[in-house]
Amino acid sequence: MWKSSSVADFLFAPHAPVSVPIARGGLFAVRRVYCVGRNYAEHIVEMGNDTREPPFFFAKPADAVVVGGAAMPYPPQTSDLHHEIELVVAIGKDGSDIAVGDALSHVYGYAAGLDMTRRDLQAQAKKAGRPWEMAKAFDCSAPIGTIEPAQTIGHPDKGAITLSVNGVERQRGDLGDQIWSVSEAIAYLSGFVTLKAGDLIMTGTPAGVGAVVAGDVLEGQIAGVGSVRTTIG
Repeated sequence: MWKSSSVADFLFAPHAPVSVPIARGGLFAVRRVYCVGRNYAEHIVEMGNDTREPPFFFAKPADAVVVGGAAMPYPPQTSDLHHEIELVVAIGKDGSDIAVGDALSHVYGYAAGLDMTRRDLQAQAKKAGRPWEMAKAFDCSAPIGTIEPAQTIGHPDKGAITLSVNGVERQRGDLGDQIWSVSEAIAYLSGFVTLKAGDLIMTGTPAGVGAVVAGDVLEGQIAGVGSVRTTIG
């Protein structure tokens, strides 16, 4: 017969839940972090790939999330750490095989985030036909700003998305330049996995990605959504 467990039943204390602050109060408990690859045409071109392919996804662990403007350490095993500013979608309702027309009803809110990438490891993995996890899913690789509820800001589908390093702009694009819209990305992803409340989807980055070093201050802004900030420790 099943019985509920207590902390004493575990070999070691369960890890603390991961959460992202919600604007004007509350916390969003993170379950999974999905990322859309190659979702802005200019970034696809700068990375040497073709445009308008079906969307593809990779994942980061929930505990890669960094919040509150906290610093992220420069990760080991790389000499080419890159920034990627992205719109983050916070899922608030479960669903699978979601229709494009229903997709936005599953969105709780939005935030600005950074998909930090060990670009040299990614290039090696691509060349060898291997997975990207060690290039994308490392510790502290997903700084995220405050989540703004959709009931407050609506569902932004256009507006500037920018990133500055030490006050100098590096990336600039527009949400309207996304190849796959938020609705399309949700619908497509939900055909592979059941999306659940607590999932985050990072929706791709515009052109202008580049390397950062220890001491750099990264500040991202998305019009109508918010900001994200971190320092490379």
